[in-house]
Amino acid sequence: MRFAISTLGLPGSSLAEAVEVAVRHGVGGLELRLHPDMPLDADPREAGLEVVSICGYIRIAETGPDEPVIDALRAQLALADRFGALGVRVFPGGPDAEAALRRLAAVAGESRARVLVETHDHMATGAAVGALLDRFGRPEAAGAIWDVLHPWRNGEDPAATFEALAPHLAYVQIKDAAGATPRPMGLGEVPLNVVGALLRDYPGWFSLEWEKAWHPEVEPLDEVIPGAREWVRSVVRSG
Repeated sequence: MRFAISTLGLPGSSLAEAVEVAVRHGVGGLELRLHPDMPLDADPREAGLEVVSICGYIRIAETGPDEPVIDALRAQLALADRFGALGVRVFPGGPDAEAALRRLAAVAGESRARVLVETHDHMATGAAVGALLDRFGRPEAAGAIWDVLHPWRNGEDPAATFEALAPHLAYVQIKDAAGATPRPMGLGEVPLNVVGALLRDYPGWFSLEWEKAWHPEVEPLDEVIPGAREWVRSVVRSG
């Protein structure tokens, strides 16, 4: 079972503390959020964890000059290579697909790690991200992250999301929510039974993105990891 957690759920904690939480709960990997409150001053691999991705906030389809975006991509891809991560999480951040394609092409082949486009904001659906990556046509250089909340919230059926993203899928971010409020897995509105059925043969990482940094009022990450881990275990067992 390839189950990870995002350090987004541990605002104000050190990376060493995040590693301790992961090890204590039998988690196998971490998404490392790039933020000043958690310097990347340790290597989770020393504790037997894998680094699934470097979660940056580059917006590859945002209007503006290409050079700052390309420079940021190169820097974060180098960081991902340093940690042995699958890639760097990016957001679309705008509707400019042509700009995104130019920026992806500029860094393609320069790194072992890939640019991983999350279903988010201006390209919140699998159809949108899948179409971008279909056009790019370089699966060794770019892939997709399926955040199970955003496409569904934007009216896309999970089966359609999965079909669009399947050729590009790097990993799946799992979460549940009631309205805008994060909820433990199974206590919100996301059709997790449908998502789980679609992923029964999926061999990759499932990563819990618990948005404690944005919603300080919700439960501590420690309290929600066991339910998320059990959900992933049930999906994997069903395959």
